[in-house]
Amino acid sequence: MSHRPSLDPAVADVRRAVRSSLARLSSPGPLVVAVSGGADSLALAAAVAFETRDSGAAATAVVVDHGLQETSAEVARGAAQAAEALGLGSRTVAVEVDGVGGLEAAARTARYRALRAVAGELGAQAILVGHTLDDQAETVLLGLARGSGATSLQGMAAVADLDGIPLVRPLLALRRSTTRAACAAEGLEPWDDPHNADPRFARVRTRNTVLPVLERELGPGVAEALARTAEQSREDAEAFDEMIHETIEDIVEHAEAGISVSASALAANPAALRHRVIRLVVASEFGASLTRVQTLEVARLVTDWSGQGPIDLPGCRARRVGGRIEFTAV
Repeated sequence: MSHRPSLDPAVADVRRAVRSSLARLSSPGPLVVAVSGGADSLALAAAVAFETRDSGAAATAVVVDHGLQETSAEVARGAAQAAEALGLGSRTVAVEVDGVGGLEAAARTARYRALRAVAGELGAQAILVGHTLDDQAETVLLGLARGSGATSLQGMAAVADLDGIPLVRPLLALRRSTTRAACAAEGLEPWDDPHNADPRFARVRTRNTVLPVLERELGPGVAEALARTAEQSREDAEAFDEMIHETIEDIVEHAEAGISVSASALAANPAALRHRVIRLVVASEFGASLTRVQTLEVARLVTDWSGQGPIDLPGCRARRVGGRIEFTAV
């Protein structure tokens, strides 16, 4: 009597995570999978290929060549060939990284722009990326270090919006060690990006120095705890956002060249809600993000009004006119 070989636990974990994410999509349809050639993206690509092989949903691996290393074109070709060997279609897109906002941020912006463009061209219903629990923990720590407030505690969402197309992170509950084990079990040879070992980058220092120190000094489970915190914070923020939108409907009015908010209504709310309303109004109307200092300056027009003049903000100007705070474009 023959026995089927048992499925490697790491492979099973990755496939299960992908299956769960795909089940939450509205309907079967074309998919875009971001593939760099690293262990996380290769494990994701292998699982997507397995889970979609009988569904009729076409999955295309998109390999973005950032051109940041001499061998980048060769690495991109290898990643595309690996995806094709798994049964996926492949597209390679070369991008220019302008360095605005730092190399990491600029590369991420260029990468997402390329993924979105291909997804739009293919009519994809979702873009899948291979971020793991370790990436989530690093994101939360970096946000805390930069003083990003409650937003940093939310980390990355399992499903986000990328210009109208869902950006899905199926592996967000899995450790990086699981994706490496899955690749080993499936005979896949991942590429190790040298930038992931370069201490010039804050994320690399967080990954290779900060988190290991925390694990050593505080005990194991720090990464998992940070990921749980992100999930809980995101749940709280979503509930809070519903309250804010309900509040905004009652206190916001359109004004000439902008929008205005009732000062008395803002004053009647707790500071946390007041500050969120201010940030949301500016973000939704002018597409700009306010810093903590800028938000507090606008709030002073409500809570500490003494005739001060307009406040210049990104993309707009705030001033008090009678009983309202007006935000106008500049």
